[in-house]
Amino acid sequence: MIDEAAADQREEFRPLIELTPEERRQIITLPRGIARLTAVRHLVLYGSNLVRVPAEIGAMTSLEEITPYTSYRLHWFPYEITRCRKLTRSTVSTRALFGNRKIRSPFPRLQPSLNSVTNLDLGNLDPRRWGATAIRGCSVCDRPLEHSGLHQMWISLRVATDVLPLLVNACSAACVDTLPDGAHEYVPTPHKGGRVDQPASDWD
Repeated sequence: MIDEAAADQREEFRPLIELTPEERRQIITLPRGIARLTAVRHLVLYGSNLVRVPAEIGAMTSLEEITPYTSYRLHWFPYEITRCRKLTRSTVSTRALFGNRKIRSPFPRLQPSLNSVTNLDLGNLDPRRWGATAIRGCSVCDRPLEHSGLHQMWISLRVATDVLPLLVNACSAACVDTLPDGAHEYVPTPHKGGRVDQPASDWD
């Protein structure tokens, strides 16, 4: 489907409507090939079983709208989505998101920062520990990670219509230092998750 969408330069991509319910349940992430969908303006993932979106979404430079509404297993997004400079509209089930202002769901504790990834196979990771099966470049400066470190952080930022929890894979503490402040009424700085103080929810 990605091959076809890339070839015909379509502006709307609705991959799930062509799948059976059983096939949809098996799709828990999108392929890295979405990076080739540079003409897509609207990505429709309504009712998906996704648990994560790959960092390659940042290459979808024409993306203006994303609709993962009722994708209740999708609790966070990659920081690379901020590279989609034209993205202005989103429809997300925000109560499913980590740190959302209604419920303040806790953020999972991230792995300790590494100043070197020499002993880490970046192309074969356990997504339950690292959030992805592979991490290739810095979320901030886009440099390869092979000869640097890995500093994972959470940050909540307004992306299009919604405040989204974003996972940052930074190559250095210096890149972490360049991250913006968190959104108003959210954790104000990048953090490691776990027992982090969040503002009171709207329902308190």
